[in-house]
This record gives sequence, C-alpha cells and structure tokens, in this order.
Amino acid sequence: MNWGGKKVKKVFSGAAAISLIIFIFGQVELRTKHCATSSSMEESDNPPNTAAAAAAASDSPLQRKRAAMIERLSNSHQSRLARKPDSESNSTFISTSSFLSRFSESKNSIESTLSRILHTPDPHSNPTLKSELENVSISIADLEKLVAENSFSLPSYEVRTCLKTITDLKQFVEQVTREVIPRKKFSFKNKSTKKITTQNISEVPNVESKNSVLRVLDSPGFRGRENEVIVKEFDRGNDEEIREFVLSDLKDCDVRLIGSVRALFVHKLIDCKVYVGPVFGSVLIEEVTNCVFVMASHQIRIHKAKRCDFYLRVRSRPIIEDSDGVRFSPYCLKYDGIERDLEEANLGEETGNWLNVDDFKWLRAVQSPNWSILPENERLGTVDISNQEPKI
Repeated sequence: MNWGGKKVKKVFSGAAAISLIIFIFGQVELRTKHCATSSSMEESDNPPNTAAAAAAASDSPLQRKRAAMIERLSNSHQSRLARKPDSESNSTFISTSSFLSRFSESKNSIESTLSRILHTPDPHSNPTLKSELENVSISIADLEKLVAENSFSLPSYEVRTCLKTITDLKQFVEQVTREVIPRKKFSFKNKSTKKITTQNISEVPNVESKNSVLRVLDSPGFRGRENEVIVKEFDRGNDEEIREFVLSDLKDCDVRLIGSVRALFVHKLIDCKVYVGPVFGSVLIEEVTNCVFVMASHQIRIHKAKRCDFYLRVRSRPIIEDSDGVRFSPYCLKYDGIERDLEEANLGEETGNWLNVDDFKWLRAVQSPNWSILPENERLGTVDISNQEPKI
C-alpha cells in the first residue's frame, strides 16, 4: 500500500484483515450510493425509476458477495482460534516430561540402593543383600518395560538415552554383585552322556548361570543345554507363569515357547532355533551366533549378534548394538490359540517395524552395513509349532 508516496509493507492478523476488507467494501458501497444519487439527480424527471434503481442498488450482487466474504473470513478466523496448536504441543510436552520424571525417580532410587549395598560393612556376612540385589534387578526390568511400553510415543533421542541409562544400571548391578556376593568354589563334576531329547516342561529348574546377569538368577528358563528339542507351554490360566523367562548357554537347540510371557532374556546361544509366542514387555538378546529367532514383542534389543536371522513383530523399532550379519523378516509363527495370545498382548496387528532397525553403533546417515532385509526367496514359510516337530 502507498503511504506518503512510499510503499509500506504490513502484515495483518486475521481480525485486522477482516476489518480491512469490511472497510474496502464500505468504500465501494459509498461510491455505489454516490453514483446512484448522481444518477437520480440527473433523472429527477422520473422519480419512480429512481426508486427502482435505489432498490436494485441496495440488493446488488456486490453487497451479497461482500456479506458472504465477511462470513467466510470470520468462520475461518474462529476455526483457527479453536484449534489452539500451542495447547496440543504443550500436552505432548507434559506427557514426555511426566515419563522422564518417573524414569529419573526410579533411576535415582536404584542407584541409591546399589550405593548403600556397596558400602555395607562386612557384606559377606549379611544374608539379606542377595534378596535386595534381586529386587533391584526386578526394578531395572520394570524400568525397561516402562521404556518399551512408551517408546513408540517418545522422541528417539529420549529412547536411546533411557536405554543407555538402563545398560549402565545393569553394569552397576554386576559390579556390586561381584563385590558383595562371594563366588562359589570350583569343583569337577562328571559329565552326563549327551543325547537328543524332547521335553514338555511344567517345572523349569532354577539354576544360576555364572555368566548371566543378576536380573535372571531367579527367573525360570532353560540353561546349559546342547543338541536338544525343548518345549515350554505356558498355562494361560496361571498368572504366576506369565513373567520373565530365560534362555541361556544353549548350543544346537530347538526351543519352542508356546503362550505369553512378560519378558524374555536370551544369553549366549549358538546354532539354535528359537520360536516364541507374544511377549508383553521386552526381549533382550545378548551374544548369539548362527541362530534363527521367530518372536513378537513390544520392544526387542539385540546386542552382540553374529550371522542371525530375526522374524519379528514388534511395536517399536528393533535395536541392534555391536552386531554383524543380522537379517530381518516379518513374524511367521503359528500354533493353536496364537491369534488370541497376540490380541491379549496388543500385538494383533502387523506394524511393519521389523524393517525399521536402529543400529546404535552406526551414526551415519547411510544404511548400516551390519543388518539387512532377508530376501524373500530365503525366508521361512509359516512355522507351525503346535506339534512336536515344527512344520514349515
């Protein structure tokens, strides 16, 4: 617009724009009325025609267009005010802030407990320290479950930071355990004859693995097996069985877990095939080589995997660290009742996240060379583990 011979640029708000348009149309209306008045003065000899012209001017298309334009602009302005984007963004911030506050509170509590245990005088004579460490391990597992359940709604940076914190807490637990829990004396034992067996286990032995992390010491699972077919079917009516489960130190084994568990820990597997029903929380896999995994979970984290294939259904992005030659494909497991188990675990729908893999050791913008998508001509078909022998 021109002001005093100079061009002036001005940005109008929604309300100011409406006011300006009303002013412009008002000026147009005044000019129209002025022209009508001049015309009536020139044609004063014909009063009836002047009245008709005035009526036509008052009901002209220009006035109707002006009214419609003002109404549209007013409605648009009110709609923008009603959306209130600032409130929505603030709500998201509050949700993330609330999660981080809860996470920080749990982290500080765990660190405080571990520091107190570490500085306990004469810890070897205190029988309660082991149970306290076990409770701390459960708290860390719960914290990891909290991250898994919220990972799809949190910024990726916050997820990575929280997972790094959990890893540090686990290492702290191991350090404290070495300091306060005495090691068992070494002794030779006669080795039993190796044989291939198929087991349907209702009571799983609770054996301590010297290389496993503390969080799985008292969890049921399979440990120290070789060249076996192992089956575990969880009782859907028994809530006590829906908890953490462990697979550790297995070699050349075929493992089938039918039903649902809360969390699954996999540690030191070589040349194994693992078929797993839905996991309510997270799956942690460490130090596996030449294995095949078929599993569904809310979160899956893979550490130190070499030449393994993963058939996954997962709510959040799978995470790999220090891994090489791992390949991914969609979930392909089948057994009687698996659809119901998947629905109860909120895993009934395929999310497509099996191919959205995050490599925490590869920070470049290009594709990580440590993982790839399994070619279709090399993938397994549907694997049915309803019977003793899996059908592919």
